[in-house]
Amino acid sequence: MMSETLKDRVAVISGAGSGIGSAIAKCFQHNGATTIGFGRQRPDTCNHNFQCDVGDSEQISELAAQIRREVAAVDILVHAAAISDNATIFESSPERFNEIYNVNVAGAVRLIQAFAPDMIAKGTGSIILVSSINADFATPSLAAYAASKGALNNLTKTAALELAPKGVRVNAIAPASIDTPLLHASFAAQGDPELARTRNIGRHPLGRLGKPEDVANLALFLACDQSSWITGSIYLIDGGAHVTRR
Repeated sequence: MMSETLKDRVAVISGAGSGIGSAIAKCFQHNGATTIGFGRQRPDTCNHNFQCDVGDSEQISELAAQIRREVAAVDILVHAAAISDNATIFESSPERFNEIYNVNVAGAVRLIQAFAPDMIAKGTGSIILVSSINADFATPSLAAYAASKGALNNLTKTAALELAPKGVRVNAIAPASIDTPLLHASFAAQGDPELARTRNIGRHPLGRLGKPEDVANLALFLACDQSSWITGSIYLIDGGAHVTRR
């Protein structure tokens, strides 16, 4: 049975084709939202699906204009698209740092600049940025990714402060290890993927990897009116991993 928690809301989700983005899109749609999804590959999870690279400013501007023409002004924005490398600082070139930052952080900036004006005009809206637990921990094996997520957390707080007088809320979700293709790729890059998975699970006191649906349920709360007095927050969803980082 469908819920009407997000009835009459229009939500745009980057990275909607798989993993966390796909789960959020399905959750929002199940709860009454009109969903608009996009990615470098055109997804098939939403009411309206587009191919668009969040790392390209011109493509994002054109997408925003098309959505206004063909669908409606946006009420909810979710930035779930992300790229990563399993690499130390010395294994990551400055150019690769910039590529990861361009999608994970500058991508969020592009989306806020493109869609927040519609929310400002309405005097209400919710922006949700998908960060990572690695933003707050030294992570030698994910140097560029972790650094980008640290920047994204700061962006969340700054955007929340700037947009609060306009009635627009900005929050971030910081998952630990979520069972997604991105995580599978990190396991596959190691010598023994099954051992890597087992060790990773052991870092989470609740004894399992997170599911994309776990993150989607938190995103639903941050998107709906029940969280109307929450902005500038970074929500850990990590199976207890931050309690005893191991």
